[in-house]
Amino acid sequence: MTPPVFAHGALRLYLLALLEDGPKHGYELIKALGDRFGGTYSPSAGTVYPRLGKLEEEGLVATSQDGRRTVYSITDAGRAEVEDRRGELEDVEQDISASVRRLADTLRDELRSSMRGLRADLAATAETARQAAKQAGGAPSSAGGTQSEAAGRPESGPSGEPAASSPNAPTPRGRAESLRDNRGALAEAEMLIRGFRDDMRLELREFAAAHTMTDVTLEALRQSLDATRTAIRTALRGPIR
Repeated sequence: MTPPVFAHGALRLYLLALLEDGPKHGYELIKALGDRFGGTYSPSAGTVYPRLGKLEEEGLVATSQDGRRTVYSITDAGRAEVEDRRGELEDVEQDISASVRRLADTLRDELRSSMRGLRADLAATAETARQAAKQAGGAPSSAGGTQSEAAGRPESGPSGEPAASSPNAPTPRGRAESLRDNRGALAEAEMLIRGFRDDMRLELREFAAAHTMTDVTLEALRQSLDATRTAIRTALRGPIR
């Protein structure tokens, strides 16, 4: 069973400590808690607001309105309680540090499991694309036989024997002519990559505007990109026609 992030009464005390730094509305308090946990935990509004309401009832917190937002401020009585329980607050800080390490370990384990599943999915997708390309390459060509057979048929040498060639040798047309022939498909492929990059950049910025970019987040991103890169390379190395 996973132990609770906050012990009984600890969140109440920590909210008071956060308000010592100045008045805050509810979202700011939730974000401050999420930042303190390095993005590994963020309390829900249903966890924070009832405790703030209780603190107001006890005279430890006062509220004011800033447009539609309720701003919470610590009262003198609240400051006195924080000061009286300063030792407990230090224990809460230590408990938070332990919780961050525990939650980070759990997230790493989940990340490893997710990455294994992602790699398997990408590998399966690349294999499906490769098989589809292989089947398309086996369609009959206008000159008879199949396209793959025609493309793979070696040229004859002066004596009529097949000329020796390296599997990786460039086609006789040359690299420049091949690029010209492929320019339409190449432009479309590059457009797909640019669109993917732009979409991911927007997602990344939206995430960073609302959350903390932790080491765990960066590692998840790095591993996902590595797996995607591997799948794309595998697809590009499929049957050449």
